[in-house]
Amino acid sequence: MTTDGIAVTGMGMIAAGGVGVEPNWHRACSGTATAANDPALHGLPVHISCRAADFDADQHIGARKAHRMDRYTHLALAAAQQAITDAALDTASWDAPRVAVVIGTSFGGITTFETQHQLLLSEGATAVSPLLLPMYLHNMAAGHIAMEFSARGPNMAISTACASGATAIAVASDLLRLNRCDIAIAGGTEAPLNPLTIAAFARMGALSTRNDDPAAASRPFDAARDGFVAGEGAGILILEREQDARARHAPIHGMVLGYGTSADSHHPTAPDPTGRGAEQALRQALLTAGATPHDVDFVNAHGTSTPLNDTHEAELLARILPHHPPVTSTKGVTGHTLGAAGAIEAILTLRSLQTQQIPPTANLTNPDPDITINTTRTLVQHTMNLALSNSFGFGGQNTVLALTK
Repeated sequence: MTTDGIAVTGMGMIAAGGVGVEPNWHRACSGTATAANDPALHGLPVHISCRAADFDADQHIGARKAHRMDRYTHLALAAAQQAITDAALDTASWDAPRVAVVIGTSFGGITTFETQHQLLLSEGATAVSPLLLPMYLHNMAAGHIAMEFSARGPNMAISTACASGATAIAVASDLLRLNRCDIAIAGGTEAPLNPLTIAAFARMGALSTRNDDPAAASRPFDAARDGFVAGEGAGILILEREQDARARHAPIHGMVLGYGTSADSHHPTAPDPTGRGAEQALRQALLTAGATPHDVDFVNAHGTSTPLNDTHEAELLARILPHHPPVTSTKGVTGHTLGAAGAIEAILTLRSLQTQQIPPTANLTNPDPDITINTTRTLVQHTMNLALSNSFGFGGQNTVLALTK
């Protein structure tokens, strides 16, 4: 197995488990779900969510600044600050044209868009805020990170649905390998917890309807799973070439050894039952990491808690990884953070490699008898070197990251 890779020197996270990587890691290890009734969704058929209730944008980025941004940008900006601090980088002295920003999101500033559309309908065109577009557009989280931290290198917004955060990490890794930058701020962010988005997911039948028992609603790989719980959050990583990170004696949390991306080319929302697209991404991740299936020690699954996704992903893992490494889905705790999920789960996977611990799959009380993978049900101590983090999205978008300690 190759040891060349892209070093992760900083990590930041905001999600329903708290503000910072460690509160969310400890919540994942406890297996305690974060889902709760959400007053903002009152009156909808589904009114539960995994909201980052501990995060106050005014406190973390300032009220004046926050007023001009959507919450998806608030989350990204605060998580980026955590990651930069964690990486021991000085933004005042770094080589700004050599710092890239690559941020994934599915919905961008959708809550701002919904609010302003309601104003248009109720009060007319002159009531629409002139800030609507700079708050709503999908590139603005990346743009604001660049402005805040003086990053003048490549600046990109990635949107591959629920694979967006992972795809952003993959693209940033390529920019570093191609010498287009020396530092990359990469990850995903999402703040979709508004009535329009949740109503749309509910109409599709994608959400759990356990309004009376939110803590048990997200239950990946369980026989009684009935859909996901929508969440919000951001995960941001600082990526550098390994030799550069070691030269400046940076903290190294782990390595991105490789990745795979693919398209199912099958259906707008349903996964391909043959699993060929996801398999292509998984095998490509292993190939670029210089690894074989038997080298995989652990998988952080996409594991959304929807009937089709969990079944097809489990079939793929059982087929490609016959030695049955441990598999978890942290979405039982975090809910599904959509475009942020791939980055949040990459960070949690790196923490697993650092600590040699695998979080439980929350609410997995009655495993689906048709699912034969080795899913964790408690916190597991396990010797690990190579892990995969899977992310799959609408449109048949697949990204698999190969990570090592």
